[in-house]
Amino acid sequence: MVWKNALKDYKLYLKLERGLSSNSIANYTRDVEKLMRFLKANNYTDSPLVINKNTMQQFIYEIAKVVNPRSQSRIISGLKSFFLYLVFEDYREDNPMELIDSPKIGRKLPDTLSEKEINALIAAIDLSKLEGERNRAILETLYGCGLRVSELVNLRISDLYFDEDFIKVTGKGDKQRFVPISSINKKYITLYKKEIRVHLNIQKGFEDTLFLNRRGKQLTRAMIFTIVKQLAEKIGLHKTISPHTFRHSFATHLLENGADLRAIQQMLGHESITTTEIYMHVDRSHLADVMQKFHPRN
Repeated sequence: MVWKNALKDYKLYLKLERGLSSNSIANYTRDVEKLMRFLKANNYTDSPLVINKNTMQQFIYEIAKVVNPRSQSRIISGLKSFFLYLVFEDYREDNPMELIDSPKIGRKLPDTLSEKEINALIAAIDLSKLEGERNRAILETLYGCGLRVSELVNLRISDLYFDEDFIKVTGKGDKQRFVPISSINKKYITLYKKEIRVHLNIQKGFEDTLFLNRRGKQLTRAMIFTIVKQLAEKIGLHKTISPHTFRHSFATHLLENGADLRAIQQMLGHESITTTEIYMHVDRSHLADVMQKFHPRN
């Protein structure tokens, strides 16, 4: 089996059997492609079925020179998954990555925005422009519902259950969840739909897509990043933020105000509570209040 065919089969496995999104599949296959380029550059002829631990260690040693420990750890994890797939499919008997350890890295705490900073970003939107109402609805939805940027751009009108105060969100691996939506969030989405979207020349195939560009097509992830970056520059915000920062802020502010961690996990669509627990490390100031309020000895 040559690398090209192995990678093709692996992609199919990730899509059909593991149900991963196209973005996740791209990340996994990118790690294998890095290894393929290393082998070619160094005239290695090892196929995926016979490549051994020594060659893999040499690759990791070289990659460690050009990437940070966190990226190195992710690449090791991705390659372990690839070779584990080959073992499961009986293409080979061992995983050459099995004894290769990831570098020890500290847990990265997510960047967050204060309520004041979020209000300033939204207030900086120029509502005199056609895209103003749309951008306000976008930021309110990112923060108000804690969505990933991919979930936002794929949000459909048929996913809005405003009478029940919920929206249906399609997350990683096409897993769906219902997320509560506030009255203010509903207000700005409705304004955008009735005042702006209704006048767009909507292209075929995007009739049900909620947030559209001026050409009547679905917004790209890159466009959402640009909107957020430009607003941050406009208000002179000295933080490196992205659309994901609004999701982190959503979770952090809920936790600080006493929300249950399990409820936050469900709203964020985290498969494991461990992922949600990272927000416990962002601000511990509220924990003493929780102790005072709920412990029977107080």
